[in-house]
Amino acid sequence: MLSDAVQDYMKQIYLLERRDGKATTSALADAMGVSAASATSMVKKLAGLGLVEHSKYRGVTLTPPGEKAALEVVRHHRLLEVYLTQTLGLSWDKVHSEAERLEHVLSEELEAEIDRVLGYPATDPHGDPIPTAELVIAAEPAHRMAELEPGQAAVVRQVPDGDPSLLQYLAGLGLVPDTRFTMLDKAPFGGPLTLDVGGTHQAVGVELAERIRVEVTA
Repeated sequence: MLSDAVQDYMKQIYLLERRDGKATTSALADAMGVSAASATSMVKKLAGLGLVEHSKYRGVTLTPPGEKAALEVVRHHRLLEVYLTQTLGLSWDKVHSEAERLEHVLSEELEAEIDRVLGYPATDPHGDPIPTAELVIAAEPAHRMAELEPGQAAVVRQVPDGDPSLLQYLAGLGLVPDTRFTMLDKAPFGGPLTLDVGGTHQAVGVELAERIRVEVTA
């Protein structure tokens, strides 16, 4: 049984690899909220357990056993987020921190029962794909909001989680998963994007738009 700390590191390495293509020790330290020395020490421990490989230029990469361990934690976390929103009625900006606490103690039997009761959901409240019971995970949407051009229509598929204030802000703009919108304008020199969201014009900064994944519809 892997410790909670090891599981947390495995999950963060997986998320960094999926988001950035690789996980550097500095990025891992930032994500975990620890010093670079602490992250390096844990990476060496994980390498000793055969869960990761570490090289100067490639950063930290998961081995097949490491990826399996990471996906199990990700599955627990995202299923719990769906359960907390759909069954207990928690708002989407509060479930991330609660799922962080519960993901390590969820048994495989309870995980399977939650999955069944929820109807085997494919995504969590923020649009992140949930690994299947066989630990197969779907690819994330290919397009980022910032890539759209004026006149293009799209559907929000995935938003960044973990920051309650940001989630509250996105909800206020109406930019939640499955929301349809149209790109109206892109200001030059990194200026904001103007969107038509349900007939209301909303401005979104480029940095945030880079973190929102969409499905282009027209």
